Parts: sequence; C-alpha cells; structure tokens
Amino acid sequence: MRRKPDGDQRRRDLCDAAIAVLAEQGAKGLSHIKVDRAAAVAEGTTSAYFRTRTALLIATTERVVELDLIGLQAARSAAAGENQLMPRLADVVAAAAQEPHLTRAKARYELNMLATRDPAIFELVRRAQESFVDLYRDMMMRLVPDGHELAPSVVDDLSAITQTFISGLLGRYATGDFRISDPDEIDRLIRRMVRGVLDE
Repeated sequence: MRRKPDGDQRRRDLCDAAIAVLAEQGAKGLSHIKVDRAAAVAEGTTSAYFRTRTALLIATTERVVELDLIGLQAARSAAAGENQLMPRLADVVAAAAQEPHLTRAKARYELNMLATRDPAIFELVRRAQESFVDLYRDMMMRLVPDGHELAPSVVDDLSAITQTFISGLLGRYATGDFRISDPDEIDRLIRRMVRGVLDE
C-alpha cells in the first residue's frame, strides 16, 4: 500500500519549488501551476495546500526565513566553539554565492522587494530581521574576546554593521556580482569591521 505523503514535508517541498520559481522567474512569474511543475507533482497539488497566491507567498517567505535561521544558528554554534565542524559565519555567507544557496539568495531578493508593497510579506520579513538581530548580537559577543563584557551599545553596533554588510553581499550575489565570495576574505572583512568598532 502506498504511503500518504507527510503533509508538512510536502509543504516544505512545494515551498522549495516556489523558491526555485521565484529565483528564475521573479515574483510576477510565481503561480501554483509553475510550482506544481517545478516540484514534479500532479497539477492542482500546490493549490490544494495553499489556496491563494498570497498564501503561497507567505509560506515561501516563512520557508526562506526557516532556512536562513538554520544557517545562522550553525554559525552561532561555531562562534561559541560548541562544534568545530560547524561553518563560520563567513562560510555561511560565501555558500550563498553557489547553488543551491544562490537560488535562495535570488528568491530572498525578490521577496524583499515584494515586501515593500505587500503588508503581509513585509511583516514576515520584519519579524525575521528582528530574530536575525538577536543571532548576530550573540555571535558578535562570542566572536570577540571578552565580548560579554562589552557595552550593549557596542554589541548593537557590531551586530548592525555585520548584518548590513552581509545583506549587501547577498544582494550582490542575487544580481550576479561575486567579487567578494571567498570565505576567508569575507571572514577577514568581518574581523576588520569588528576591530574598527572596538578601536573607536
């Protein structure tokens, strides 16, 4: 007897397919039937799980945020020394210049632009950015010697500068600019920015 597909996994698979469609065809090119084709499922499957295009976009945004958080949490574990096999923050960023992560960088760019016009997507992106801020703050405190002794305003500056720098790199990758994509170079630049703030 054939097993019924797990509903949560099917939703994730459909959202991953939607990410690919967004990256290739942009927000205007996203449709239920295109996601069906990208996911290689029967026509009507995507609309059965996400009744409207807005529902599909919201779920896809949530999936991008989920995957981004996984990467940042891995980098935080590395910064904490909890697992030396975990990627550095620079490794996580550099990976976005290559597939399959590049597809997500392009989709994220499309969703960020859509968020300027769609309140529902904007709210999701805003909440995600807030959760990312907490992760960046924690990483900065762990990466810097005696980071937990830094004034909160200094940690906030470190977090804001690093997050802005990385957001800029991801935007570059989405538009095909890979000049700064070597992980060691990214790590060097992050550390230079950190030292610049600490030396003020």
